[in-house]
Amino acid sequence: MPDSIQVSAVLPANPARIYKAWLSSKEHTAMTGGGATVDPKVGGRHTAWDGYIEGVTLELESNRRIVQSWRSSEFPADAPDSRLEVLLEKAGGGTKITLNHSDIPEGQGARYESGWVENYFDPMRAYFARKAPAKRAASKRAAPKRAGARILTRHPEKGKKGVRIRKAKKT
Repeated sequence: MPDSIQVSAVLPANPARIYKAWLSSKEHTAMTGGGATVDPKVGGRHTAWDGYIEGVTLELESNRRIVQSWRSSEFPADAPDSRLEVLLEKAGGGTKITLNHSDIPEGQGARYESGWVENYFDPMRAYFARKAPAKRAASKRAAPKRAGARILTRHPEKGKKGVRIRKAKKT
């Protein structure tokens, strides 16, 4: 009887960002560390981890759900493809990603369960944490209120040490 697994994690990116990255050859490669190719449409072929994984995209629901056929080079030659459903939902400042992986050859489910965590969720968490836009701190110095006030700014040619003074714009 085929194995089925479900694994979930919360990643520091919004659903649209993860959806886009999953379906991009360049970003799928960058977020996992293994070479990937993706034709981002229903019927499009995909590979991951330098050809270790291959399949076809079966269904797409923009920013919510991806369904793909999936097989690794460790599947028996006569085994049918497995089915991978990727679900994305907003959760606690990021996205809960749930992978429902079914029709895995008997006895291989546990290996892929740990593989999803180690080879996808862990590197994806690090990738999206690096790619998250930095929040800009609010300026602690209020803008000048009177016309003609001077504002100190860094001089572009003198780097951090140089300072240039300019008059504030009249408001």
